[in-house]
Amino acid sequence: MDDNHPPPAPSRRSPGRGTAAVLAALAIGGATALTTTALTAGPNAAPAAAAALVPVGAGSYDDALPAGATGPSDLNGAPVDPKVTEDFEGPAPTNEWWSSLIFQRYPDNPYGENLYAHPATYRPHAGGLEMGHPREPRLVADGLKYEFPHTADLSLGAVGLDSPDTRVADSGDWTVTARWSGGPTLDVTIGQGLPFAHARTDGGDAEVAFTGSPDVWHEEGSTVGATVNGNHYALFSPTGSPWTRSGDTFTAPTGDGGHYSVALLPSPDALDDFAPYAHSAVTGSVVEYDYDEAAATLTSTYRVETEALEGGAEGTVLAMYPHHWGNSDDEVAGLSYASPRGEMRVALGGSFTTELTTQGILPSLPTVDSADHDRLRLLIDEVLAEDAHFPSPGDTYWDGKAMGRLAQLVPIADSIGYTEARDELLGLLKGRVEDWLTAGGGRGLHYEADWGTLLGYPDSFGATTELNDHDFHYGYLVSAAATIARYDRGWAAEDAWGGMVRMVIDDVAATEAGLFPRLRSFSPYAGHGWASGHAGFAAGNNQESSSEGMHFASSTALFGALTGDEELRDLGVFLHTTQASTVTRYWQDHGGEAFPDGFGHDVVGMVWGDGGDYRIWWDGGDEEHYGINYLPITAGSLYLGHDPAHAGAMYESLVDRLGREPEIWRDIHWAHRALSDGDAALDMFEAQWQTYEPEAGGSKPHTYQWISTLAEVGTVDASVTADTAHYAVFSDGDGRAYTAFNPGGSPITVTFSDGTELEVAPGTLASTVGEGGGGDPGGPDPSPDPDPGGGDLGDGVLYPNGSDLSAEPPGTAGVITVPDAGGANRDGDPPADAVVLELEGVSGSFDGGETAFSLPVDSGASVANAVQVRVEYDFDGDGTVDRTETYPYFATDDVTGWETHTQGRGPSSVSGGFADLDGGTVRLKIWSALGTADSSVRTGADGGATLTVPFGG
Repeated sequence: MDDNHPPPAPSRRSPGRGTAAVLAALAIGGATALTTTALTAGPNAAPAAAAALVPVGAGSYDDALPAGATGPSDLNGAPVDPKVTEDFEGPAPTNEWWSSLIFQRYPDNPYGENLYAHPATYRPHAGGLEMGHPREPRLVADGLKYEFPHTADLSLGAVGLDSPDTRVADSGDWTVTARWSGGPTLDVTIGQGLPFAHARTDGGDAEVAFTGSPDVWHEEGSTVGATVNGNHYALFSPTGSPWTRSGDTFTAPTGDGGHYSVALLPSPDALDDFAPYAHSAVTGSVVEYDYDEAAATLTSTYRVETEALEGGAEGTVLAMYPHHWGNSDDEVAGLSYASPRGEMRVALGGSFTTELTTQGILPSLPTVDSADHDRLRLLIDEVLAEDAHFPSPGDTYWDGKAMGRLAQLVPIADSIGYTEARDELLGLLKGRVEDWLTAGGGRGLHYEADWGTLLGYPDSFGATTELNDHDFHYGYLVSAAATIARYDRGWAAEDAWGGMVRMVIDDVAATEAGLFPRLRSFSPYAGHGWASGHAGFAAGNNQESSSEGMHFASSTALFGALTGDEELRDLGVFLHTTQASTVTRYWQDHGGEAFPDGFGHDVVGMVWGDGGDYRIWWDGGDEEHYGINYLPITAGSLYLGHDPAHAGAMYESLVDRLGREPEIWRDIHWAHRALSDGDAALDMFEAQWQTYEPEAGGSKPHTYQWISTLAEVGTVDASVTADTAHYAVFSDGDGRAYTAFNPGGSPITVTFSDGTELEVAPGTLASTVGEGGGGDPGGPDPSPDPDPGGGDLGDGVLYPNGSDLSAEPPGTAGVITVPDAGGANRDGDPPADAVVLELEGVSGSFDGGETAFSLPVDSGASVANAVQVRVEYDFDGDGTVDRTETYPYFATDDVTGWETHTQGRGPSSVSGGFADLDGGTVRLKIWSALGTADSSVRTGADGGATLTVPFGG
C-alpha cells in the first residue's frame, strides 16, 4: 500500500484487505548468549531455545513476540495456528491462491473459501470439495470489476464423509493436497493449471455428486463422461471399480487405499487426450529456472511430480496461462479453456518450458550533462534539511518508503560529484536499516516459528496479523541494503549485516524450505505474487501493487550481485523477468486479450483470483488506481517502458479519464510518462517543480534526474540485449544510449547484441550518455595499510607512460593513441574507449595549489578534431571519486606536428573539494571530444606529457 488512507476493514465474502507486509527488523538491544550452531549457521540457523535475541552477523532477530504485540490472528483477533495435518512437513506456506485452507481467518469456517486454481475453481466443505468452471465473465460494482465467480458443478467426496475441518497435508510450488477426516478420510490434490483433481480415499468409497442432472455422454466401467451447466467432466475410478449412478451422484468402490480423479475437459472430444493420465496422480509441483547471463535468456520449466497409481503412465495435463503459451512451444492445438487471465492452452505431459528475454536490472540511471546539476544539489540539500527523514514511530511499510526515498538519492549525489551529500545519505540509511536489523529496541524483526516467517514491529496493513505484503514492505529494506552495499561491500558481508538482509529475502522468496517456506510471496505458475496471507475472500487472493513486487525482485537481484551471490542474483532476475511478462498483460491488458469484452477500463488496480478490479484498497482517485502499479519509480521500473507505445497509451488513457493532466501523485505519472515521451514529462516538471508535493516515497531530485535523463536518451530499446544482468539500452530515434553496471571487483567489457561494447570499471555505472557514478568495487580495503606502497608522488609531477601514471619519467619516448570520437560530440562526456591512466595507493598533503598538465597532442592532417582531459581524485582509495576536474577540449589543427594542451583556460567544471591523499588514487582521462580521426599524445622524459598535482609527498 502506498496511500495515506487506512484500508477498509475486510469483510467475509467481499473483497477484503489484501495488502500489507512485514519489513525486516529489530532495533538495537543487549547481547545475548547463543549456541555455536546458531552463530555459525547464518540466516538458516534455528532459533536458540533459551535465547530471546538471536544474533545473525552484526544484526539479530527476536524469537519471542514483543510485549503486547499480536501475531497471526483470526478475524476476532484470536491467535491462529497453521491448519495442517500431523504429517505435514516444513514451514507453513502463506500468500497462496489456496491459503484459506491453511489460515483460518473466520472462526466459523474451518474449511476455506473459494479457490481459483484456473481453469477449475473449488470450494471445500464438510463433505468434500466443490468443483466448477466459470466460462463467462460478469461485470459487477457498476462495471468496476469483472469476475468469473465460482459456481459448483459437482463435489468430490467419499461416502459418509462429514469432516470437522479441512487441513493441508502437503503443497508444492502451485499445487496443494487438502485432507478431510470425518468417518472416512479424503485427500484431494489440486493445482493451478491442473484440469485434474486427484483424490485418495481411506475408509470410504469414492463419491462424486453433481449439482444438477448431468448429461452423461460416456459411461464405460471406470470412466464416465458427463456435462453439467455447460461444462464437461470425466470421472475416472480404478479398473475393476466401476462407477455406479444414483440420481445425480456417482460412487465407486475404492475403499481403503483407494483413488479416483475428476478432469475438467475442454470438450467431450478431449476425453481420449486426458484418459492416459487418469491414474497418474499429481504429488507435487516445482519451477526450475536457468538464467543464461551471456545470452540474456531466462528458461523456466514448470514441472509436476506424478505417481502412477495404475498402469505406467507418467505426467498429466497442464493448462498454460497466456504468459506461458506466448513464450513456449509446448501447447497442444485445439485444447483450451476460458479463464480470468484469458485463454489457457493445454500442454500434455509432465512439464512445459518457457523462454523469456532478460532486459537487465540497473541500480540507477546515469545523470546527463543537460540536467541542471546545481539544481540537483539544491534539491538534495532540501531533502537533507528536512526535520524528519523517517516517520515516527515508523512501521514496516512507511519506514520502508522513507528508506527507499533516500536510497534513490545516493547514486544521484554520487553521479554529480556531491560526495558529502552521498555520504550523509548513506549514514542516514545505515542507521535506520541497522536499527531494523537489530533486535531489542523500538523496531525489529521477530521470527514466528509456527508460521515460519519474520514479523516486523511496528507493523502496518495486517503484515503481522494477516501475513500480508511481505514483498511490498521488505523490498524497500532490501533496496536500501543494496544501495549501502554498492558503496560499502564490507557492510553487506555475511558476518556483518548481509546475514540479516538475506534472512529478510528468504522470508519473502526462499529457494529452499528451511526456516521459511519456499517462495512465500511469489506464485510461480501465476507469474506474480499474492498479497493476502490468508486469502480469505470469496474472490480468492489478490494482488494490488504489482510494482512493489517488482521492486523487491530488482532489489534482490542487485543485492545478490553486489555481494557476489549469483544464486541470489539469479533469483531476483527470475522474479523480475517472470513478473515483467505478467504485469502489463494482466494489470494493463497489454496485447488486448486479458480483459473481457465490455469491461470499460484500461487498467485494473487489483488482480483477483476470480478476475480484475479497477478499484483499490482505499477511496483513491483515478491517478492512484493507475499509479499504484507504477510506484516506486526506480531503475528497476524500466520494464514499464519495454513497449513505449503501450506506456504512452496508458498515460493518455488516464488523461482521457481525468479530462486533464494528473494532479495526485503527479511525479509518479511524470516519471511514467517519461518512458514514452521524456520531453513532455520534462516540460511538465519544469512548469511545476517548485510547487508540487512529491508522493510519499518520491522526491524532487530523483524525479528530476529520472525525467531529464529519459528526455535526453529516449525510450527503452528492448530490441537490444547485453551479456550482463545489469544493463539498459535507450533510443531517441537518431541513435542509442548504452548503460551497464559492474557490481564486481574487476573491469568488464559489456557486449550488446548490436555489437556495441562498453568498458565498465569495477563498482561503477558506465554510460555512453551521462555520468553513472561509482561505488565500492569490493576486494581488500587499501585504507587500513598505513603504507599502501602503491606509488610515489615525488615532487607532484606525474608522467603518463602509456598504461599508467608514474612519478618517474619514462625511459624512452612513446605515443599514446586517443581513439576518434566517431563524428559524435563528446564534450564533457568521456566515452568507454577513453584513455585512462592512474596512480594508486599514494599519500600526500594538499599544498593549496592547483592541478596542472601539459600534453603534446597531434591529429595529423585531420580537421575538426579535439582532445579533452579530465582529472579525478579518490583521496582515500575507497573506489569513489571525491573530486573531478573537467577541462575544455583542445581543438587540434590540420598540420602534422605537436601542439601543447594545458590547463591554462581553467576547468569547465569541478565537483568536490581538495583533501589530503591517504592511500588514494590520481586518475587522468583523455578522449576525443570531436572528430573522426585518432589523435596522439607524446610521452617521454624530454618534452613528453606531464600531470602536476598539488600534493607534497
